[in-house]
Amino acid sequence: EGHQSTATVADAAAALGVGPERIAKTLAIRAGEETFLLVARGDARLSNAKCKAGFGARPRMLGPDETLALTGHPVGGVCPFGLATPLPVYLDLSLQAFDLVYPAAGSRTSSVALTPERLFALVGSRWVDLCTVPEGEAS
Repeated sequence: EGHQSTATVADAAAALGVGPERIAKTLAIRAGEETFLLVARGDARLSNAKCKAGFGARPRMLGPDETLALTGHPVGGVCPFGLATPLPVYLDLSLQAFDLVYPAAGSRTSSVALTPERLFALVGSRWVDLCTVPEGEAS
């Protein structure tokens, strides 16, 4: 755990000295009746169309209070493991572009370096394609 904020992708990238794309952001989402966590590269954007195709409903980000209650972690520090409530954790294929990614570790000032494969082994229920990445970047 450091002293510098890692609450946003930009803050985490600056604190860790890596590009924002290597930050593995964890999003708390509800799509229809399903509530889940999605871990994606920091510069990826959740695609409403891909989510609707995959889950049959448009995604809705959970608010800070509901996220904290379900995960045990504050927004800006949501960790995909050590959850207060068992939730499915999906990993976006966008993470596979990197040797190491950096998810939050449960607070707004902590993170951990993991290979995407190790992250999947720890928490992943499946790989999904729910995000888009900036032009010129591999997804």
